[in-house]
Amino acid sequence: MTRIDATFARLAAEGRKAFVAYVMAGDPDAGTTLALMRGMPAAGVDVIELGHPFTDPMADGPTIQLAGQRALAGGQTMDRTLGLVRAFRERDATTPVVLMGYYNPIHARGVGRFLAEAKEAGIDGLIVVDLPPEEDDELCLPARAAGLAFIRLATPTTDNRRLPRVLQNTSGFVYYVSITGITGAAAARSAEVAPEVARIKAATALPVVVGFGITSPDSAEAIARVADGAVVGSAIVGRIGEGRAVADVLDFVQGLAAGAHRA
Repeated sequence: MTRIDATFARLAAEGRKAFVAYVMAGDPDAGTTLALMRGMPAAGVDVIELGHPFTDPMADGPTIQLAGQRALAGGQTMDRTLGLVRAFRERDATTPVVLMGYYNPIHARGVGRFLAEAKEAGIDGLIVVDLPPEEDDELCLPARAAGLAFIRLATPTTDNRRLPRVLQNTSGFVYYVSITGITGAAAARSAEVAPEVARIKAATALPVVVGFGITSPDSAEAIARVADGAVVGSAIVGRIGEGRAVADVLDFVQGLAAGAHRA
């Protein structure tokens, strides 16, 4: 059982929903990212989603695009991102870490090398948004063979004909994108999300967590009530971009986590 599986099993046994928090590796520097990662579990974060910066982040809105630009300007590389996970694992052997990014940096490194290093560093799963199911042989299946979950995104445009293909090799959990568009572009609405989550859950035994458009404890609670968990990224990253202190950002994260856990 992976850390991701164990976490969702524990939460289900406790009757609680998951809270997933996103942070961009190296924004504004590695020290800040590591401090945030280390503080997140105590703030109530169940799964850490660690973004790796890329020059053409097509799924990301302006807030996360700017975070990626800051990280790249600061010299963030894949070596440094993997190093952050290794440093995190020195103190935390249980909290799942999911690496979110794009295929180009992985392809440039070499799939075999990347997967071996990611597993060794302590990464538990991957979200690679620009690899569709038709390309599963490229990374998804090798990742699963290496013991890493490959987490797929479903969206409002994933109809019943497409859904089985999306779910076929997905593992860890399903990430449902609550809106059509990029991150941070609109507010998630639980009344619209609920039937979509139910449709996905009817087709898979995996947990379904919902992200995009969640900005407050109340919205985290509302979404978590109709799903297995909530993901917040842009609202957290925006505060980092404003130069807020680590403690201030973690206080905000704690409020979001409490909202999701109330569900």
